[in-house]
Amino acid sequence: MDDGARDRRVAGRPRISRRGFLALAAVSALPGCSGDPVRVRLGSGREGGLFHEIAHLLAGVAAEGDTVRIHPVTTAGSQMNLEMLDRGELDAALSLADAAHAASTDGLALGRLYQAYLHIAVQPDGPIMRIEDLRGMRVDLGVAGSGAAMTAERLLVTAGIDPAADLIVSHRQVSDSAPALYAGEVDAILWGGGVPTPGVDIPARMRLLDIGSWAPAMKERFGFAYDHLVIPGNAYPNTPAVSTIGVANLLIAAPGLDHEAVSAMTELLLRHGNRIVPQQALGIHFLDRRWLVGTGEFPMHPAAIETLRDWHG
Repeated sequence: MDDGARDRRVAGRPRISRRGFLALAAVSALPGCSGDPVRVRLGSGREGGLFHEIAHLLAGVAAEGDTVRIHPVTTAGSQMNLEMLDRGELDAALSLADAAHAASTDGLALGRLYQAYLHIAVQPDGPIMRIEDLRGMRVDLGVAGSGAAMTAERLLVTAGIDPAADLIVSHRQVSDSAPALYAGEVDAILWGGGVPTPGVDIPARMRLLDIGSWAPAMKERFGFAYDHLVIPGNAYPNTPAVSTIGVANLLIAAPGLDHEAVSAMTELLLRHGNRIVPQQALGIHFLDRRWLVGTGEFPMHPAAIETLRDWHG
């Protein structure tokens, strides 16, 4: 864990900066519900991505109640979301857990949602068989500012590859990088998302690398517990099972977000988890309320903890 992350946590409890403390104090001084739903600007991700879909599903179920209204904001992903959250441009954000762990943010988690699966795809009949074979190649690392791009860079560094020196790097969303791979404009593409990720032609025009064995070394190097996951056989038609790196994603609130809004959003996850399942995750993922507390070392919002306790006793 980096020093900034360590300083924010004492004995498993969040330490909030002076800015965050003042924001919390200001909200605490407000009266309860004024009658109008609280408006929450939720940082999602790129259109077509897992976060974008989750944000809009949350907005849909929230619109049926009278406590909170969620307004998804399209962004580049985790890193951009956390930066906007700390600048006060968002009230809540979706983020991969490793990006949140590494960031100097005062945000507090409402809960853990799904797993994002890191994919590395190459030409189906090409020579690249292992991570190490990427050295000297043209590699698209995904959208700059996304959590998956950060995870991908960490994987490469762990494998002894310096992206800046050893690769010819580009940054596209998968809807653009996949056609670039098909056309031979790049040698490999990386992205994070659900399984199966829509819009990728596997196995006809791309092949996935097996990368899951790198999870322990990544944990040792970066102090974050990366998961060794398996993309099941036939998750993409007629493909064998492939191991990969998994990262949980979190729903994070600004420390000054109205406590009633935090409770309402936590209730949405508890009551309507079966309706907040992205299309690209059907059959692989489900939102289990028991997992919401699994935010690791990232601190949870007090209002979310209270709501979860009310449910579970």
